[in-house]
Amino acid sequence: MNAALIAIALFTVGTAVAALSRRNLLHSVLLLAGSWTGVAAFFLWAGAEFAAFAQVLIYVGAISMVVLFAVLLTRRSRDDLAPEPAARGRAFYAILTGTAVAAVLLVTVGRTAFPPGPALPPVLTVGQIGDQLMGPQAAALLVVGVLLTVAILGAVVLAARDGPAEPGDRR
Repeated sequence: MNAALIAIALFTVGTAVAALSRRNLLHSVLLLAGSWTGVAAFFLWAGAEFAAFAQVLIYVGAISMVVLFAVLLTRRSRDDLAPEPAARGRAFYAILTGTAVAAVLLVTVGRTAFPPGPALPPVLTVGQIGDQLMGPQAAALLVVGVLLTVAILGAVVLAARDGPAEPGDRR
């Protein structure tokens, strides 16, 4: 294995685990953006520059900002919630399940027969991918963009209530 790949994998998995272990949602979102940056670094390492740049623009840029705004607009954090008494039991079972999944994955990957030589990837330029996205797929791209914009605006409207909607609602 390559040392760069190991460093990228450790960074990506480390920031993802740290994001899962934080009680503050804002810190989790920022660590999740770091994990997505690690995935983009893997794409760069693998020679998929377009996928890396798309990862940075879409996930690190757009989706991280959407999640960040959603967290900030709801004005809630996991620190505000009361701790649950069964959290230690769930943590034990989460670690046990994670270990079992990792063992199954390691055994599966270890028994997989890989081809002897490297397969040549298809030659596709960034310009050809852009022509596809802005040519025959332009309508679908615009529809998805409008749908996501409407969903975000709806989330902002729902999250931006000034006071409690009902007498029993404690915000």
